[in-house]
Amino acid sequence: MRPPNIVTAFADILAGAAAAAGVSMVFTGGELFQQSELLWLLLSTFGLYGGGVVFNDVFDARLDADERPERPIPSGRVSKSIASILGASLIILGILSAFMVNQPAGMLALLIAACALYYDARAKHSVLFGPLYMGLCRGGNLMLGAAILPGTLTILWPLIFIPVAYIGAITLISQGEVKGGSKTAGYLAAIVVTLIFSTLLLLAIYFPYNWLTALPFAVLFAGVVIPPFFLAAKNPKPGTIKKAVKRGVLSLIILNSALAAGFSGIWFGLGILLLLPISIACAKLFAVT
Repeated sequence: MRPPNIVTAFADILAGAAAAAGVSMVFTGGELFQQSELLWLLLSTFGLYGGGVVFNDVFDARLDADERPERPIPSGRVSKSIASILGASLIILGILSAFMVNQPAGMLALLIAACALYYDARAKHSVLFGPLYMGLCRGGNLMLGAAILPGTLTILWPLIFIPVAYIGAITLISQGEVKGGSKTAGYLAAIVVTLIFSTLLLLAIYFPYNWLTALPFAVLFAGVVIPPFFLAAKNPKPGTIKKAVKRGVLSLIILNSALAAGFSGIWFGLGILLLLPISIACAKLFAVT
């Protein structure tokens, strides 16, 4: 189920909730949310992300038998039918948990589940639609966090393009993890990541967003992610690509901490950043890609 990645999904929810709280203070009268609602959304993303990862392995079982025989299904540690039941149960858990918060959150969970399953089954084999659908899953996850205050969704929806572009870049470069990639795809992904760094500061033009508060988090994001992406573009071998992808996935936490800091203050950003060492520790024990 890739625990390191699930921790980054928690960061999506927390950043979305922080953005909603910040916008609410300005536009919707400072509406508050309950702690229990946040816990339901964290449980929702656990189910949605976990289920998506399980079904990814289900659909890839035949391919993994050739390329990654150590995976649970091709190695025989888990049967395909048991994995399918687990994946379906997790996705249902994710959807029901979101509906416990409100209807918009539940509908977003349904859309995320649909995008995840389509990505697993079909889209990931497409150079265009693979990055797009994986990006939509993470962008939807950010909006799922914001749905804790559903009145803010009509204001915050443009934020979805940040994770769509970022995850799209990671997914694009990750297509060369096994056999190596192309320099064109690598440089395109690296340029997109660089533009996202700029976007983290330019959000202040449109939103009630403090770019100075977000700046240290954005600089940290750039320092951690941009160098390995350009290295992978220059030398698109499986080893450099895997390192870039791993950095990219774990740095979702830094990206989310920058968003949270810009919308709701430095302490919100630092709170999310504390998830980074947890995710790194998990990455030493479990696969990220």
